[in-house]
Amino acid sequence: MAAALFNRDAAGRAVADSAGTRPAPRVHPEVVEAMRELGIDLGSARPKLMTRDLAQGAVRVITMGCGDECPVVNAPMEDWGLPDPAGQPLPVVRAIRDEIDTRVRALLASIEESSLKSS
Repeated sequence: MAAALFNRDAAGRAVADSAGTRPAPRVHPEVVEAMRELGIDLGSARPKLMTRDLAQGAVRVITMGCGDECPVVNAPMEDWGLPDPAGQPLPVVRAIRDEIDTRVRALLASIEESSLKSS
């Protein structure tokens, strides 16, 4: 959800990728439904494994509670520690989605502010 929301809001100014330490074979249906409500289709998205190679070149890595399972990367890491939406009822998934959306917007504002200061 975070990468899709980031990519929607960044509108090409920056790009996010999504991966997990124990990716499911598919995006959970309740997540697909909650995101579809915002006009984002994750139905064909395929979860992938978070590896050091995947994170190489990242400017920032946001995790959601992976703890010691997260690979070591050479980018600032921030853990949002949000609950896993998998198997949760749709109202809970919506609340998680909305919290992620709030945090993504703040992250983008922070990135844009840092970019302006460095130029």
